[in-house]
Amino acid sequence: MVQTPIKSIDLNTFLTLPETKPASEFIDGQIIQKPMPQGKHSTIQGDLVPAINAALKPEKIARAYPELRCTFGGRSIVPDVAVFSWEHIPRDNDGKVANVFALAPDWTIEILSPEQSQTKVVRNILRCLTHSTQMGWLIDPDEELVFVYFADNLGTLDQQPKISVFENKEDLLPVPEFAESFQLTVGQLFEWLES
Repeated sequence: MVQTPIKSIDLNTFLTLPETKPASEFIDGQIIQKPMPQGKHSTIQGDLVPAINAALKPEKIARAYPELRCTFGGRSIVPDVAVFSWEHIPRDNDGKVANVFALAPDWTIEILSPEQSQTKVVRNILRCLTHSTQMGWLIDPDEELVFVYFADNLGTLDQQPKISVFENKEDLLPVPEFAESFQLTVGQLFEWLES
């Protein structure tokens, strides 16, 4: 991650800046550029989004978005996968999906890159959980495990979320209640790296 040393910038000013590739996030008054996704990250992200959408989108339950800017709680972050329940997807006056998502996702998914700070990623997940996100996944492709962060009764940053680690191939990964029709095991997730 690249931190941009700007003496004084606020969220509104950040949102007027040109987008960067890879995306930059605004966290605690700092601009932090995400690392460029590599093979494992891109493979998992590229297969996970359509898998979630295949299970949830036809019935208008939810929709998964790759690299979508979400601005809320004084931050502007870009989760690797942001899943919104159908009723929370922002719409414009024509009923079409809006360009600006000024809310936290219902389910946030991050895929750890080799040079990425796990601490910064976890902080983003925790911030989402304190702003109505129901669940967060942190996928570690190198270790082939998934940390799942549950928002159960989480109201402030002082409270601790329930965290579980899933690493056995047969482990069924938990999903938010609205997404229960989507099922994926740890083994199925990491088998995508073999194809």
